[in-house]
Amino acid sequence: MLQLFYGPGNASLTPHMLLEEIGVPYQLRLVDRAGGEQHTPEFRKLNPNGLVPVLVDGDLVLYETAAIAMHLADTHPSAGLAPALGTGERAHFYKWLVWMTNSVQTALLGYFHPESYGGDGDAAREAAIKASAEARAGRLFDQLGAELARHGKPWLLGDRYSAADAFALMLGRWTRSFARPARTLPNVGPYMQRVLERPAVQRTFEQENLAQPWI
Repeated sequence: MLQLFYGPGNASLTPHMLLEEIGVPYQLRLVDRAGGEQHTPEFRKLNPNGLVPVLVDGDLVLYETAAIAMHLADTHPSAGLAPALGTGERAHFYKWLVWMTNSVQTALLGYFHPESYGGDGDAAREAAIKASAEARAGRLFDQLGAELARHGKPWLLGDRYSAADAFALMLGRWTRSFARPARTLPNVGPYMQRVLERPAVQRTFEQENLAQPWI
């Protein structure tokens, strides 16, 4: 049985949503991050970076959210979480997943962990890093909104829901404390709400006991 090592609301939220969407049996393994479980030798054998998510699929141990998302889409094609292989749509699917993890998630990590991005405990420096990260993330969500406006379709890739939409919701949710959160942006806010209304997504949020409002 598939196992997902997770933390509530963390980067594991995307693969958790996808597992619910796919509908196969799986086991959730809560990682006690507050207690430092992610730094134990046992967990470091699964992910030497000491981060969630980790997916265990038989003999395969996989970390990194985008990699897990692509693996789940590939191994459960009937769920339709990615366009067909070899198509232009599939190439754009890869592009958006890489953009989310490499650009958006990196900016958001700078906001939440300024000490790891040169802040070094200096309050003024960390405040400047957070402000810069928030501004950069805002520009990226504007880019997302522009893409949604360009094609006018309900989902990021067009007419069909994909793993990229779950990833986008997770990242948008992380901006809840921003002066201009993603949910307030034209096109992006309604899009996030559409993702949130999916039964699989709601089950995931309920299972993780995430506080309302969810976005």
